[in-house]
Amino acid sequence: MGPRKCQVCDEAQSKYKCPTCLIPYCSVVCFKKHKEVPCVKPESSSEAKLTSPSGPILHVERSYHVDEPSVVLQQLQLESIASSSEIRDALKDKELQKLIYSIDCSADAENELNKAMEVEAFRMFSDKILSTISPQQ
Repeated sequence: MGPRKCQVCDEAQSKYKCPTCLIPYCSVVCFKKHKEVPCVKPESSSEAKLTSPSGPILHVERSYHVDEPSVVLQQLQLESIASSSEIRDALKDKELQKLIYSIDCSADAENELNKAMEVEAFRMFSDKILSTISPQQ
């Protein structure tokens, strides 16, 4: 395996790997930038991993509390989202990926979601999801 590019700045050759998640980085500056968002040790599985602006996104178990169980998506709704080519195509947009990543990694996800809703591309993406999961009338 040859030299690898820093997955933080995406410019310099990496000299180091994060001791936690093993993403390659080139300097202390990049390491500090990478550590702004907590990372986790990679799982040894054959699952495809998503990527973020700073490298692989690894699955982190979280506990969620839902005040209204009726707002939790059902399996068929999730499958509809996953099988929508329109939604999958929208997810190829790097800016949309960054917005989703910032919401997912935020300690104040609700605030990040509100900020994202000010971006037209995110609103259109949200509308696509809602029209996919809403019962057709």
